[in-house]
Amino acid sequence: MSALASNDVVTEQSRVLPGEAAHEALVARAEVVAMTQATHDAALKPKDPGGLSHAERAALASRIARLNADAGLAAHYETLMHEAVASAEVECIADPAFKGSGRIGALIAYTDLASTAPKDVGPSDIEALKQAGVGDADIVRLAELNAFLAYQVRLIAGLKLLRGQG
Repeated sequence: MSALASNDVVTEQSRVLPGEAAHEALVARAEVVAMTQATHDAALKPKDPGGLSHAERAALASRIARLNADAGLAAHYETLMHEAVASAEVECIADPAFKGSGRIGALIAYTDLASTAPKDVGPSDIEALKQAGVGDADIVRLAELNAFLAYQVRLIAGLKLLRGQG
């Protein structure tokens, strides 16, 4: 069996401990866990962030975690947001009560909808991003971030349930 990496957010956030069935399941799928961490790093800290800064990505990720009632994961992303030296406006993105305006408001509106009712996202939501000045490549980046967080949040929740901590 392979060991899990020490920087694995999923294992850390689900609080899986060696010897638990959930830990053994993760160790048996260490390659998937490693790919999940690599995806985390690529989604949050890409070499070329395009028009979505590292701070904005972390703030949006924290918001998504909060919308999914995962305070620990939200705190993880807030740490990344602070490491990226977020402006006061960007820090506000992490608060689900903040709606913003202009480009930030459009990013938030899309993220909130994709995080809470993904089946309701449609062409008009993409058009709203474009109207706010978000380019096609950044719309793809935003969708990727939202998709990764949907996966990560559910994986962590499932592991917590497996541990009886859900």
